[in-house]
Amino acid sequence: MVPLPKEGIISWMILLGRLPTGDRLLRWGMQINAFPPCQTCGSPNESPPAPKPGASLPEPGAPEASPPELAPIPPPELSPEPSEAPRDDKVFDVTEYDAVADGWTESRLAFLAAWKAACDHPGNSTFYIPEGIFMVAPITFHGPCYNDLSPNVKIKGTLLAPIRLTAFKSHHWIAFKNLKGFAVTGGTETGKVDGQGEAEAWQQSSCLKAARCKKLITSMFFINVSHASISNITLLNGKGFHLGLHKSNDINIYNVNIIAPEDSPNTDGIHVSHSSNISIFSSTIGVGDDCISIGSGSNNISISDVRCGPGHGISVGSLGKYKTETDVVGISVRNCTINGTENGIRMKSWPGGRAINAYNMTFEDILMINVSNPIVIDQEYCPSHKCKTTKPSLVKVKDILIRNISGTYNTKSAVTLLCSSDAPCEDIRLVNISLNYLVPHTPRQGRFNIKGFLNGLQVINSKF
Repeated sequence: MVPLPKEGIISWMILLGRLPTGDRLLRWGMQINAFPPCQTCGSPNESPPAPKPGASLPEPGAPEASPPELAPIPPPELSPEPSEAPRDDKVFDVTEYDAVADGWTESRLAFLAAWKAACDHPGNSTFYIPEGIFMVAPITFHGPCYNDLSPNVKIKGTLLAPIRLTAFKSHHWIAFKNLKGFAVTGGTETGKVDGQGEAEAWQQSSCLKAARCKKLITSMFFINVSHASISNITLLNGKGFHLGLHKSNDINIYNVNIIAPEDSPNTDGIHVSHSSNISIFSSTIGVGDDCISIGSGSNNISISDVRCGPGHGISVGSLGKYKTETDVVGISVRNCTINGTENGIRMKSWPGGRAINAYNMTFEDILMINVSNPIVIDQEYCPSHKCKTTKPSLVKVKDILIRNISGTYNTKSAVTLLCSSDAPCEDIRLVNISLNYLVPHTPRQGRFNIKGFLNGLQVINSKF
């Protein structure tokens, strides 16, 4: 393992499709192998993944020798979902506890009263929000409930957050805490959860100066929740993150729409931290920050059939900033479309910080449409540009398989690897990458930018 030259970012112009079979390019102690096209790009017995309808993936050729691959990560088993069919459920309608659906009357106490009755009910129960517009102050739905049976939550109407940030004593608006075995759903329709971030939160001076808002409010936050599902709801205009999971496990998130303007600061769609066995699928997310961000302590996270854009793409991180952080392992992102975003798939860690590992990750069968930076490993992440960049990241990024990525990009960099000098990137594999630069009549397809230290890099059957 030899360090690259220190004179900034090294730009390589690579057209692997034109290299003779078996040729090897050895530069600065790193090896990039050009292999003939293969059908499986995996183990000899592995069938190629079926492309998504409409996706433009590279045509496989006749195989000569299939290189060894990292084993794909199976998606987590979907946890059993609470049935929405009535099972002698008792319904606790918030309007029967004096909630008013006029969009003005604050209804927090009525919601809490209805929740307490549903939570204390000795049997199956449903906490029900009917059609209408309800103004609700910050609220936490606590458990555990009677006999550890959590009420299902059905949202048919629209919930509005208070406009003023002074109304929030904590960093969340609607929280579910210490609960298990329940569903939050809009039913056959879609309930709406509107954070009203545009009215005041996005106008904070800290947001305007550095796009890093001082006070972030998560619209819907799940804390220490297990065996639950979230479906058929729309979250929009969050003051900060729209949907957060923390210290939770066995959660299914599907048929969720998350919407915020492209220029709204810090409005991540879904953020996962210190959680396991999370499945996010069949959803559409377009926001001003990461569509999905996977933070410290996350393991066995599956993302599939997600349409992302606008936003900053699908990210692992940022990592390494806080002393309490732990490893991230077992991330699978498959069959997604990323359209008009700043980044595509990205791993990011702060300079200096805590030493943790981020490993065993698969990103495959992803269509990029007009994306600025399709594939990024950034171990110099510093959005405020005020970091101590002289201290390298201590996050170890390794065992990363990026396969069957196709589409278009609009900058000079299709692939950017900014790796740490103290914790070199290790075992990075790019397989069947077919990305086209949008600028017409360009003499070359694009650039592969590398800086830092790598130990084991393969680029196989790819062009960009």
